[in-house]
Amino acid sequence: MSKRFIPKLSYSNVIATIALFVALGGAAVAAGLPKNSVGPNQLKRGAVTAAKIRKQAVTSGKLAPGAVIPGKIGPNAVGPSNIGNGAITSAKIGAGAVIANSIKNSVVTTNKLNNGAVTNQKLAANAVNNSNLANGAVTASKVSSKFGEELGPIIGNLKSGQTLRGVFDLGGNIGGKEAGFVKAVSFRDSVSFQFPLANSPATNVMLPGTSSTACPGLGGGSTTPQAAAGQLCVYITAKSAEFEDLGIDPGTANRLGFGLLAQFKNAEVDGFVQGVWAVTAP
Repeated sequence: MSKRFIPKLSYSNVIATIALFVALGGAAVAAGLPKNSVGPNQLKRGAVTAAKIRKQAVTSGKLAPGAVIPGKIGPNAVGPSNIGNGAITSAKIGAGAVIANSIKNSVVTTNKLNNGAVTNQKLAANAVNNSNLANGAVTASKVSSKFGEELGPIIGNLKSGQTLRGVFDLGGNIGGKEAGFVKAVSFRDSVSFQFPLANSPATNVMLPGTSSTACPGLGGGSTTPQAAAGQLCVYITAKSAEFEDLGIDPGTANRLGFGLLAQFKNAEVDGFVQGVWAVTAP
């Protein structure tokens, strides 16, 4: 009668059997995972790396709102085709972002300019010429305010601080003696201002080589006499030996002009007094 073989269980046999089962069972589980059985809870943190993501797998539908921030956009990644119509508003343009080189020729038209947008400082030199002026655009008030220094006296009084200048020449010879002695003689003349003053000036007669605060002098020559504001200065520049005195007739000095009175001590010979004058509007 044969004996049936009955193996004896040992510790090593048991451990080997368990290991074989686990190995075979784990491979079977890995190979037979049903679809959609691996979810977020089954993934370790950091398990899905860039290398594990298939190209073009991340589409716009996979991005959460606000997921793409400035730091995630590559250089030159946003082109004209990526910007929607009306996407760039005035609030989206940075200060100083739009410069002259960024503006296409003829883009800024008249209807793009606010009223009063073009000021004097924005006009280039010689930008406004005859062709830019409408008929009747330059009125009398614009002439007086813009060209007052040059044209103001034509349509009114001499402007404050403006100076008029002129010359005078008095003298002659009427000859004759009276009761055994040579008689003195006087000559008169009047001067009218080219433009009237607002008020009558104070009067001054200056001998050759003299000056004062009211009458600062001839300005380095004999053709540019000076006068302080509100002053009439008559400068004697040449005179004969017979000349005795020169005065301004107070009865004739006013806002329109003045009178001169020259006196000579010998009427038998020619006597003369010459000079220049200046008056500055107060």
